[in-house]
Amino acid sequence: MYMKRLLTLLYIIVLVFTVQAQERRPQNKPYIDLRPMHFGISVGFHIQDIELQNVGPQIVTLADGTSAEEVVVCDQDNWNPGFSVGVLADQRLSKHFSVRFSPTMHFGAKHLVFRHLNREDADGRMIEKTQDMKNTYIAFPVDLKFAAERFNNYRPYITAGVTPLVNLTSKSQDMIQLKRYDTMLHIGLGCDLYLPFFKLIPELKFSYSLMDAIDHSHADELTDQTQRVYTNSVSAGHAKMITLTFYFE
Repeated sequence: MYMKRLLTLLYIIVLVFTVQAQERRPQNKPYIDLRPMHFGISVGFHIQDIELQNVGPQIVTLADGTSAEEVVVCDQDNWNPGFSVGVLADQRLSKHFSVRFSPTMHFGAKHLVFRHLNREDADGRMIEKTQDMKNTYIAFPVDLKFAAERFNNYRPYITAGVTPLVNLTSKSQDMIQLKRYDTMLHIGLGCDLYLPFFKLIPELKFSYSLMDAIDHSHADELTDQTQRVYTNSVSAGHAKMITLTFYFE
C-alpha cells in the first residue's frame, strides 16, 4: 500500500511537469549545473523489507530432555514507513554524468511474525509470535547519475550504485538479530526541479542487499532457550528498501 502511494506521488509530480513542458519558458538558475561540485541536504521516507529463507522442520530438545520436530516459518507481514535524513555531495563528470555521495540516516522498523505449523493453542489456533524489529541505519550511498537534457525547469535522471550500511541498533534478546554491516545495490529515478532560489530533487530508489543480513550467532546469546526455535527457523535474509527522498541543493 505504501509503495503504491509513493509511485502515485512520483507519477503525479512527473505528469505535472510534463504538462508544463509543452513550451519553452525562462530558466531558473541556468548555470547551476555547470558547477564542478554541488552540496545539499535531504529528507525523505522509506519502507524497510526483508526477504527471508526458512529452514523448515527442525529437531529441538524440550525441557524434559526429549526431542521433537518443530516447523516454524517467519515472514514480514506488513510494511512500516520510516524517516530518512542526510546530506549530499555531487561531483560533475560531464554534461550528463555525475557521481554522488549522500550519507543518510534511516530510522525505521520491520514487523516479523513467526507461525508454528504443527502446534496449536488451547483454542485450536496456530501458535504465532511477533517481533517488532526497530532498525537505525547509517548509509553511505555512492552512485552514478545520468541526467537527460534539461528542458525549461526540469531534468529527469536515473541513478545506480552501491550502499554500504552500518546497523546502529544495539544487541537485544529479540528472536531475530541483524548483522552490524550490510551492503546494498540500488537503482533509482528522479527529476531535478529548478526553482527560483534552489533546486528541488524528488527521487525514488530501490535497494537490495547483497549479503545475508541475519546474525546466526545470536541463537547462542539468548538467555531464554525456548526462543531458539524461532531464531533458528531462518536460514538467510536479504534486506530490501524503497526510499522516497527530497534533495535540496
